[in-house]
Amino acid sequence: MKKLLNVLYVTTPDSYLSLDGENIVISMGGSEKFRLPIHNIESIVCFGYLGVSPALMGFCAEKGVGLCFVSLYGKFLARVSGGVYGNVLLRKKQFRVSDIEGDCIPIAINCITGKLVNSRVVVERGIRDHAEQVDITALKQASSYLKNSTIRLQSCNTLDGIRGIEGDCAKLYFRIFNELILQQKESFFMHGRNKRPPLDNLNALLSFLYTLLAHDIQSALETVGLDPYVGFLHRERPGRASLALDIMEEFRAFFVDRLALSLINRKQITTKGFTVKESGGVMMDADTRKEVLIAWQKRKQEKITHPFLNEKISIGLLPYVQALLLARHLRGDLDAYPPFFWK
Repeated sequence: MKKLLNVLYVTTPDSYLSLDGENIVISMGGSEKFRLPIHNIESIVCFGYLGVSPALMGFCAEKGVGLCFVSLYGKFLARVSGGVYGNVLLRKKQFRVSDIEGDCIPIAINCITGKLVNSRVVVERGIRDHAEQVDITALKQASSYLKNSTIRLQSCNTLDGIRGIEGDCAKLYFRIFNELILQQKESFFMHGRNKRPPLDNLNALLSFLYTLLAHDIQSALETVGLDPYVGFLHRERPGRASLALDIMEEFRAFFVDRLALSLINRKQITTKGFTVKESGGVMMDADTRKEVLIAWQKRKQEKITHPFLNEKISIGLLPYVQALLLARHLRGDLDAYPPFFWK
């Protein structure tokens, strides 16, 4: 099993990253502020416009350390990667499957089945844990719709049909998301998903966390030898990691939505940490980003029993495990791709 290493998140815009031996050096204003051994690092995520030395870029590419650049809004900008690793036969099989809609459909169905099942768990937990504070009727109706949609999904025979069911369920899910926000309702609310840029505090938080999740999944896919840009449900588009978005679907509720609700309901973050820019976009300040990143890393360290492998693993390894299971399916070792179901 892959070892869960650390992710270095650099959130100070005027930082400069360089290499000294096998150490990452972070400098500000020409003065060294921090250094750490690179062998303890799985990837580096830089927020805002940061300088990185060519030597560090080359070393990261050579050693397989992910180096990702993200805007302060949480929008993915670029990723530095080295040579392609993994079995070329696996990638050729991935490319062939992605070109045949009939072969894509079973994988796409399973990814979205995971999404709907895990979204329903979020709704059901709201009913179970906060019955006196939520609109039980609305949440039960949403739960029933998600359950029925999961059943309808199994008989879909086109990718457009799968996308239609997923889109309808996502709209309903976010329509009742406000019921799950128990504190700070005046500051955190959902009037539909918006991004690039996000226009309210909740969407800013979700977009930031979804970007972190996408980074982890893309890294996992590359680790097992799959091409993160060739998907089965999300079609190819220049610069879009389509396969990472496919696998990401089953993790959105489990990884991101629950964490966002916890941060808000426990008042770990408040509206003071968000700023509205002239463009109308909402952005988190540095302290709030750090608070979210700390919670994200703590979440990844928690243990869970994987429902398919029946093994106890760190939550942070789930993207890697799912990437590995997808690779095994494409190789013919598994009859179907088993999505992650949150119990």
